[in-house]
Amino acid sequence: MGTRDLTSKGLLLVFSTAVISGVSIFINKFGVGEFDPYLFAFLKNLFVAFLLVGLLLGLKEFKNLKKLAKKDWLILSIIGLVGGSIPFLLFFKGLSLTTATNGAFIHKTMFIYVAILAGVFLKEKIPNWLLIAGAFLLMGNLYFLKFLPVGIQQGDLLVLAATAFWAVENVISKYALRTLSPRIVAFGRMGIGSVFILLFLIFTGNIQAVSKLTPLHFPWIVISGVLLFGYVTTWYTGLKYINVSTATVILLLGSPITSLLTFIFQGQSFTQTQLIGSLLLTFGVALAIGFREIWQTLKGLPRLLYVLRS
Repeated sequence: MGTRDLTSKGLLLVFSTAVISGVSIFINKFGVGEFDPYLFAFLKNLFVAFLLVGLLLGLKEFKNLKKLAKKDWLILSIIGLVGGSIPFLLFFKGLSLTTATNGAFIHKTMFIYVAILAGVFLKEKIPNWLLIAGAFLLMGNLYFLKFLPVGIQQGDLLVLAATAFWAVENVISKYALRTLSPRIVAFGRMGIGSVFILLFLIFTGNIQAVSKLTPLHFPWIVISGVLLFGYVTTWYTGLKYINVSTATVILLLGSPITSLLTFIFQGQSFTQTQLIGSLLLTFGVALAIGFREIWQTLKGLPRLLYVLRS
């Protein structure tokens, strides 16, 4: 593949991640209510880790784990710690102490921190039009979530900390993808991250919640796990080919998708305010990526799909 084909592939994969994210948040609204949130995060991550092991075996990449240098294992361990464990625990605890709208808005600011970190550590250029796009994205989120944050609660700070951890992890993962395959980076986040969460559950005594699981819980683990598996595989593969700052901007499209599903399946109204917010989000994402780049990707889509199938 040429450079443009690889960029187009990356954009399409991260767009797929945004769609999966939107669907996953909608599904998880139902599943997480049936679980201890920490245990739910652990079981999902562990299930995805097993799926990734199967993928690595199927693609004959599992043997590459044995060839990794100590530096690679250190990077994967950091990814698992700051991306696959700590932020999940902070985020779920934060959501229990603040409102869903506050948590959602704070999480959607991640692209700002990623852009700054990527500019400093990865030398990704931050053009002026990306800053303008960021303003549209922030306005879009305010309209879309139909609120303006008032005051700062303890839960907000925990969600902010989780978002910062995820921003750091995304930048580290982009660096790791220079030499490691996307599947191995994903395994580092989910597999090693599961170990850290398990240690947390053991030391806090939350592991006892396992005894309360019933057969009704396992379908939620499988459904949420499959979606998370699709998320990490498309995300890290797409991230290998495009800037991490651009990729995190595209993820913002998950919010309108979640609301659209809520409108279709739960009969909740898609308000005029949310419609304005969705348009602002879409315009902001298009501005961040570049209208010319989007047009070139769409124009070359048939050829790209043919290349991917061959």
